[in-house]
Amino acid sequence: MANMEQQPGAKSTSVAVVGCGWFGFALAKQLVEEGYRLSGCKRSIDELALLTDAGIEAFQLQLGADAEVKPDAQALQRVLQTDFLVVNIPPRLKRGNGAYLQELQQLIALTQGWQYQSIVFISTTGVYPSQDKLMTEADAVAETLDSQTLLDAEALFGAQKNSCILRFAGLVGPKRHPGRFLAGKTDVPGANVAVNLVHLSDCVRAVSSILAASCQGKTIAPIYNLCAPLHPTKAEFYQAAAQSLGLVSPMFNQLTMPSKVIVGEAIVADLGFSYQYASPLAMLAACG
Repeated sequence: MANMEQQPGAKSTSVAVVGCGWFGFALAKQLVEEGYRLSGCKRSIDELALLTDAGIEAFQLQLGADAEVKPDAQALQRVLQTDFLVVNIPPRLKRGNGAYLQELQQLIALTQGWQYQSIVFISTTGVYPSQDKLMTEADAVAETLDSQTLLDAEALFGAQKNSCILRFAGLVGPKRHPGRFLAGKTDVPGANVAVNLVHLSDCVRAVSSILAASCQGKTIAPIYNLCAPLHPTKAEFYQAAAQSLGLVSPMFNQLTMPSKVIVGEAIVADLGFSYQYASPLAMLAACG
């Protein structure tokens, strides 16, 4: 059973990050710097050296029916039976909605009922419908088959003890500059739509805050949104984003669209979290 008396960043405090891609690797590196013992996985054995060089105990993990290397539950005990578990498996719903849920169910089975001090499951604000309203954590609705799958995935981990679902808004940061998303496009609808984005740095800091709060015995809500508190319009933001890269600004038509606004303030109120990048416009200089 995980030690419930750990202090944040203590060398004996262990974290497993399942899914060390763009976000997961950035998170794992930061947690190593904070003094946690990290284990982390990649699908390909050829990529494990990247994790090892960063001070992460690397292991290969392939989930799903198409796995070339089947996971060995016994062998994975040492790297998965940690104090904290962060699950960052991209949905990749184009493969079929059932494949994602099967991978998550397989991962839960591999944890073999291990009692974590906290599980953080990375989800998305894609669970919210396209409506003209402020979206808090209570407003998720299965508007499409994809959003139903995302909610089903959340439910799998919501049923686990000590879990926290963290819903990321649109994610930008180094090597993900939003100026390229719409540059040069014409007749783009939805100029009025509010932009809901969050920077990679704030995503890393949010997970770190949840782990630290758990170590300190603070109450953590079952779900948090993570989204910058300021919301420029789609036209304002993407024109500025393209210009910041010296690209041709997108041209918008007059067609308005529903404008949902993701509210990411609960984590601020509960855990004292603060956004480093409060406005998407401020993120542009911090994207590569």
